[in-house]
Amino acid sequence: MKKLLIVVLFLVQAGMISAQSVSISAKAEGEKFEHFWSKCVGAGRANEGLRAGWLEQLEKVQENCGFEYVRFHGIFHDDMFPVFEKNGEITYNWQYIDELFDRMLDLNVRPFVELAYFPTPLAAENSKTQFWWKANITPDPEKFDEWHNMVKAFTQHCVDRYGIDEVLTWYFEVWNEPNLYYGFFDGTKSQYFELYKQSVLAVRAVDDRLKVGGPSSSNFVADDRYAGEIESRDGDLITFTAENINDLEWKGVWIEDFLEYCEKEKLPVDFVTTHPYPTDYPFNPRTGKGKDFSRYVNSTKDDIEWLNKVISESAFPDAEIHLTEWNTSPNSRDAMHDFLPPAAYITKVNLDCIGLTNSLAFWTFTDIFEEKGGGQSIFHGGFGMINFQGLVKPSYHAYRMLHQLGDEKLFKNDYLFVSRDAGDGKVVALAYNYPEDHYKAVPSSIRKIDKYENGKSRQLDFTLSDLRPGTQFKVEVLDWESGNIYNYWERMGKPEPPTREQIKVMKQYAENLKTTLVSADENGQVSINQELTPWSLVLIEQVN
Repeated sequence: MKKLLIVVLFLVQAGMISAQSVSISAKAEGEKFEHFWSKCVGAGRANEGLRAGWLEQLEKVQENCGFEYVRFHGIFHDDMFPVFEKNGEITYNWQYIDELFDRMLDLNVRPFVELAYFPTPLAAENSKTQFWWKANITPDPEKFDEWHNMVKAFTQHCVDRYGIDEVLTWYFEVWNEPNLYYGFFDGTKSQYFELYKQSVLAVRAVDDRLKVGGPSSSNFVADDRYAGEIESRDGDLITFTAENINDLEWKGVWIEDFLEYCEKEKLPVDFVTTHPYPTDYPFNPRTGKGKDFSRYVNSTKDDIEWLNKVISESAFPDAEIHLTEWNTSPNSRDAMHDFLPPAAYITKVNLDCIGLTNSLAFWTFTDIFEEKGGGQSIFHGGFGMINFQGLVKPSYHAYRMLHQLGDEKLFKNDYLFVSRDAGDGKVVALAYNYPEDHYKAVPSSIRKIDKYENGKSRQLDFTLSDLRPGTQFKVEVLDWESGNIYNYWERMGKPEPPTREQIKVMKQYAENLKTTLVSADENGQVSINQELTPWSLVLIEQVN
């Protein structure tokens, strides 16, 4: 221990570890806050939710991360068989959706209902499709009445089956990223607005208290490529020529036009949704390809603040904000999703955004996710915080640790958050090290992983006072050598796939972090003093 302290002191003096001593009273006045990070989480498509593995992992993240809602695509896709057409007559079939919703509700998780995509009888003839499972994305305006009727019948069925008091707690979101003309909506902005109109009128026809929102647009941009009816790909964009993309003015897509349209049409907007990924993939007409851009660490907070301002100045100042997709990138083959750095990013962004949004839904809780088909490796850069085999990644631990926090803030700086539970008075602190020398870009596979193994450590040095003498705290550490399942798999020789016994061993490693116990002294004080290595998380949780 003496040698360790000498090393730490040397590193502090050399400037390789930043240090700041903090003292906090466990009886200090607290500031109430909401666990918006636990409100909602994403998944792939509805049909995947009928699988045992998906449901087992949902149960796990609900229990340990506290997620209340799950959002996913394809509730009206053909593989859920919602619509049958025979001799020109439309009939509805909700049994597959019922099966999914029943099981979710049994796990104490509610659906955040995304109204998409078009079942074949309601899509345009020869509709374009997305994903290998061929989601219909081309609208037929002449069938919008049929869409209205289907949404109304579906909503009424939900109320009949689950009761109005239950369904009043749900959210009905119209479509997914309709601004992506070359992605998820082969139609115009005006056609999406009409689709929203028909959807909100259908849902509200069942009960005018039900919550509906949109426009569910994609990541923020720094140009006008989405200003017209469809995405413009005619010329070079400022993002390609800017000396520093973080100096540009980024704004949400379709948000302002959507709110103005709803005001004009006297349509309700109970909540606004968009997807503030900290990335951009603008199309370059000279190369015929998109280019990856990763924004700086505070970009998500900037985007949410922009959104708050726009909504407050609109005709819907009381609309909730639900950011229904978010991750380090929207690429389901980004190797960074399997590694340690996203855990520190998740922690920092969520704690920095307290009070700014009603939800920030991580995309996704599971690698049982098939937008690009199945992964070729057990670790393939999938979005999930749990991989296909049920191995938890560092991102899972970030949400598990955030969930352990109380509901009163006692202290916050740029690496330490101290909370207290208003009910039982227990104190929980969460420390994290997102190295300042990596602030310029969010972790992604644009850069090689070894670029992230360097960075300045911090010295966690704080004292809690006014505790009952002998109060115990459990200290858990997530770092490169603890809970970092990819590195452990690599040391095993990357078995592909692992045997059943190997998976058991890997699960134990992934879930059991380095843990110690510390106790308050006779004066009711406990001191925590240890190095925070780059990208690490430390949870300090009162246990008695």
